[in-house]
Amino acid sequence: MPLHPTTPRTRRFVACTVAVAALWAGGAAAWARGEDDHERAQQAVQAGQVLPLRTVLERLEREHPGQVLEVELEHDGERWLYEIKLLQADGRLFKLLLDARTAEVLRSKSRDHNGSGGRRPPR
Repeated sequence: MPLHPTTPRTRRFVACTVAVAALWAGGAAAWARGEDDHERAQQAVQAGQVLPLRTVLERLEREHPGQVLEVELEHDGERWLYEIKLLQADGRLFKLLLDARTAEVLRSKSRDHNGSGGRRPPR
């Protein structure tokens, strides 16, 4: 189902994507004022609840090298989570769920170039 640009889900996705981009760049000036999602994410970084994306990606690169295709920052009510999709050199697509405070991989799922794949427990 495609995302419609005016739905709350789409606006939330766009806001989180922008927030993640600002986290990655490390620039607090990039945060849009008045956006609740941005402010919550920025406060979480400042409070130490969320690692900057750059730090998370540096840690992730050691065990899961590849090209980052998509990053989402979400709050599930208990903790902040990074959902990261990356493409490895051998054509496998990985979807990883990380604790945003520790960069611990909580869940990973891979799919190779022909569509087969499976879940892998975190290392």
